[in-house]
Amino acid sequence: MLGKPVIVDNKPGAGGALGAAEVARATADGYTLLMTAGAFVIAPSVLANVGYDPARDFTGVSQVAIVPLIVLTRSEGPLNTFADLIALAKKDGEKVSFASFGNATPSHLVGTAIQLRGGIKMTHVPYKGGMQAMPDILSGVVTVGILDAVSMTPFVKQGRLKALAVTGPKRLPALADTPTLVESGISFDAVGWHGVFAPAAVPPVIVRRLNEAFNKAAARPEVRERIVNGGSTPIEPPYTAEEWTKQYRREIGQWAELVRAGGIKVE
Repeated sequence: MLGKPVIVDNKPGAGGALGAAEVARATADGYTLLMTAGAFVIAPSVLANVGYDPARDFTGVSQVAIVPLIVLTRSEGPLNTFADLIALAKKDGEKVSFASFGNATPSHLVGTAIQLRGGIKMTHVPYKGGMQAMPDILSGVVTVGILDAVSMTPFVKQGRLKALAVTGPKRLPALADTPTLVESGISFDAVGWHGVFAPAAVPPVIVRRLNEAFNKAAARPEVRERIVNGGSTPIEPPYTAEEWTKQYRREIGQWAELVRAGGIKVE
């Protein structure tokens, strides 16, 4: 669509912060972009000298997919609703535990939001990923998991896990009977995502052209299939560049507030 080759240059390190810092310093001509995940807007709140400011140094190009999270428990367990979880935590306190896919990740911060806004205290148990947490959730070693909704949904469908709530502004079509956190009384609707960014000084006309190209690419059936199989949900309808910029900059403050309120640090 752009008539140019696209080179994917993976830049691991510091949860994506090293790659983001490099793009922040790139020439603002639209030829160097950043595709990254939600940790991009969280890192400056939990890491010292992260090397970039997501609001000052970048502009949004396109949100490619969202990664909803789901609050899960074992099917044989005593919890049947999200209200049951809150009641149990108010009764047993830190004996109630929640699994996440890592310290200061979106799943950890969602657990923090549930505690702060639900008036409860739970014990956080971080894992390297959702599948690593599964044995402890199924055995009852941890009370609930706050994990990727798309990859966990099959276990709910199979009856191995119970879904108590999902993150985001609306229910998941695949789990239409499962309420959102907001519906469950927790005023928090942020979700994880994958998005594209450009250095802040890239001219708006170029950003709009890139937005159009990424949105068209994400709408292709084979790309949509990859997005879903990768554990995410396509954006429908797609954001304009201006809408995406406004959205991700709003989230910077949301996550930063949770980090401060929860006293979250990365060693």
